[in-house]
Amino acid sequence: MDQLALLLAATLNAGTVLAIAGLGLLINERAGIINLGAEGLMLVAAIAGFATAVGTGSDVLAFAAGAAAGAVLAAVFGVLVIWLNTNQYATGLALSLFGTGFSAFVGIRYTQERLGDRMKFEIPGLADIPLVGPALFKQHPLVYGAMLMALALAWFLYRSRAGLVLRAVGESPESAHALGYPVRRIRLAAVVAGGALCGVAGAYLSVVYTPLWVEGMVAGKGWIALALTTFATWRPARVLLGAYLFGGVTMLQFHLQGEGVEIASQWLTMLPYVATIVVLVLISRNPTWIRVNMPASLGKPFFPGS
Repeated sequence: MDQLALLLAATLNAGTVLAIAGLGLLINERAGIINLGAEGLMLVAAIAGFATAVGTGSDVLAFAAGAAAGAVLAAVFGVLVIWLNTNQYATGLALSLFGTGFSAFVGIRYTQERLGDRMKFEIPGLADIPLVGPALFKQHPLVYGAMLMALALAWFLYRSRAGLVLRAVGESPESAHALGYPVRRIRLAAVVAGGALCGVAGAYLSVVYTPLWVEGMVAGKGWIALALTTFATWRPARVLLGAYLFGGVTMLQFHLQGEGVEIASQWLTMLPYVATIVVLVLISRNPTWIRVNMPASLGKPFFPGS
């Protein structure tokens, strides 16, 4: 029972990184912009958050620094693809490569740094419930924050006028432009908001989840978060569930190793990525289903007045 509680707790912790990043990318794609630079964004945010935590000792400032780093890089990406009409896929890949190299360069002096003792969080009373308490009620506040973000984003997209406008821009920017909506500014705002959430995810990874800085520590989580949006058919609640699914697969490898399962560690390390590929293959077998749920203008440039 204790092992199961630990596995569930670790699943929520690991899934939070994917959930926050996935929700950020969902905002981008609902506006019609696909950002393949999530990996680079998260790496730059991870070193920004870690460096801030080392310098100030404040996790709040670390998350703010991560969000700011992600937002700034996303804004640069947004200007390039929205105003200068560069190819979204190529620009995203360039951003990912830039973030990987830049974070490695900046992070050299922080590879030996260690953060102080991490604060322990628990909900009084509920944390003492057998199995459920240790698994659900001894988590970092941002774990619960990710759940609230998913609910808030679902409400925003489907219950608010601003969310309706955002989805309209993602479906038909020409129609939204004809109605007088500033399509480019709306898309830029969505890209910056998505980048900020990817930044928070990166900072959470280096400040709470590990907590340390290692070159390339995002280790493909940005790509998994990108795949999550397709897996979830662009719906926030499904992004959250998918994040915990992939988080569970990630933690399962460590659990199996701890239990002494005779499987090569390399095979276990492959599990999250194999799961991602399998899920995408299964989803791709029904292209009509994807086409119905996918924003119609995803990845397509918009030229006002054309």
